[in-house]
Amino acid sequence: MSEKVETLRSGLVIAGAYADKLRRVAFAQLKNLIKEGVISAKDVAYHVAQLNKLLYRILVDTLKIDKGDVVRISINYRVVDGKIEWDFSSLKIEAFRRIPQQEVDKAVKEAIEKAGEIIEETVSYRIEKIGETEDGDMIFVMKLGDTEVGAFEVIPIDSDFAYIKKGAATDPSPMIIEKVRIPLEGRDIETAIANNIGKLTEKAKYVSLSEAKHIIEYIKRRVIEKVEETPQEMGE
Repeated sequence: MSEKVETLRSGLVIAGAYADKLRRVAFAQLKNLIKEGVISAKDVAYHVAQLNKLLYRILVDTLKIDKGDVVRISINYRVVDGKIEWDFSSLKIEAFRRIPQQEVDKAVKEAIEKAGEIIEETVSYRIEKIGETEDGDMIFVMKLGDTEVGAFEVIPIDSDFAYIKKGAATDPSPMIIEKVRIPLEGRDIETAIANNIGKLTEKAKYVSLSEAKHIIEYIKRRVIEKVEETPQEMGE
């Protein structure tokens, strides 16, 4: 067990990359503890992803920070019993745009008061079908608000189940989802998936931003274009 207080710092980074930067810094700081078996790499990725949910609420949902804006984040933590314990009272965020620091501090304070609730709640992704593959698999995108943040490929098994073959998302924290069976229970696939987001994120593998983007691009490329038949062609 390590009781030493450490500080995770993002340095100056564009808002669109803070999650990836914090993940890399955390792995660098904890590499020795990972080698010693004090904490697993999987748990490091998981706890940083949970922190990023809180940061997303502050930066994106509350402050409306653009992905190209520069931010700087720091927070203290300890590793206890194989887990990262975040000291949310030490969280500091600087936003280098025309937002008064008092407004940033207010958003941080309000989020910290609800930190446990925010981290535990399910992310409200919106699910939209964009097409199918040559094999008949369905391709969906995931959105947070109006922003597209992910994609996944679904195999409809029967009227009872659908199977998520592969998927990925970049926000609130980059992740990859593979081989998850979703019960339909009389619902359409979009609704069933939306209602099982918690299950998907529990089984997710938290990865680098570039890995998540690579999977998303691959999945979306699998959509085949449907050529509409003209009335003349249909009559031939």
